[in-house]
This record gives sequence, structure tokens and C-alpha cells, in this order.
Amino acid sequence: METTGFILITLSVFVGMEAVTWLTHKYIMHGLGWYFHEDHHQPGYPHVFEKNDFFFVIFAIPSILLFYFGSRGELNWMFFVGLGILIYGICYFLIHDVLIHRRFKWFDKTNNWYFRGLRKAHKIHHKHLNKEHGECFGMLFVPFKYFREAKAIRS
Repeated sequence: METTGFILITLSVFVGMEAVTWLTHKYIMHGLGWYFHEDHHQPGYPHVFEKNDFFFVIFAIPSILLFYFGSRGELNWMFFVGLGILIYGICYFLIHDVLIHRRFKWFDKTNNWYFRGLRKAHKIHHKHLNKEHGECFGMLFVPFKYFREAKAIRS
């Protein structure tokens, strides 16, 4: 396969990971996996790490395996699927943990309408302290109304 094909695989997986994240968040994190996700919905959780961070490990395992099997000999499609997962994971970390929850104070002065829209949607998600009645389960693509609100209100 040529370079263009590998780039398309990586980008497709990156975009597809938003659907995987949405489904996992709604049906696993707010379902059977609530034990690990619950502390994330508690205001003022005082620890550097949350049980919710367990999901980063779970998402990393397929990526690591795909890198391993995709790099034995000549690079193949599996490597680039793993790369798409990794890039999404990095973006998720930067958006969710750094920008939205500010677990790290790297981008405190950001006032971009897109990032404000993501923050607004995530605040709506966190208004529910239990696993029921959740909304806005995505991370990079949320309902357009939050972006429109963020563009209309300059803060």
C-alpha cells in the first residue's frame, strides 16, 4: 500500500474513534463501567488520578498491539490503525483533561469558539452526577448548538 492509503487509514480511524468514544462513553462508562467512571462525575475530586483513567489504559491496549503487529517486518495497515487511535487519544487527553477539566494548567488562556463549545457541551454532560440521563457523550464533535452559543457569546 502506498503512503496516501496509509494516511487515509490513519485519518479514517481518527474520525471513527469519535464514534467509538461516544458509544463507549454512553453504553460502557455510563453502564457496566460506571464503577470506574463515577469518580469523574463527582465535583472537586481531590486526586491527581481518577479511577476513570483506567479507560485510557483500555484504549491504549489495541493501539499498542496494532503498532506491534503492524511493524513486524514492513509497516502494514495495522500500524496506521494504531496510529489513528494514538492520535485520537492524544487529542482526547489534550481536550478533555487539559482544556476542559484543567488537570494540567497548560492552556488556561484559550478563548477559541470551538474550545468554548466543547467546554459548554461537557459541562452539560457533567451536570448529571449519576449515570442516568446523560447527554453530550462525544468529545471532538458535539451538537452544533454549543458551537453557535460559544460564537455568539464572547467571553
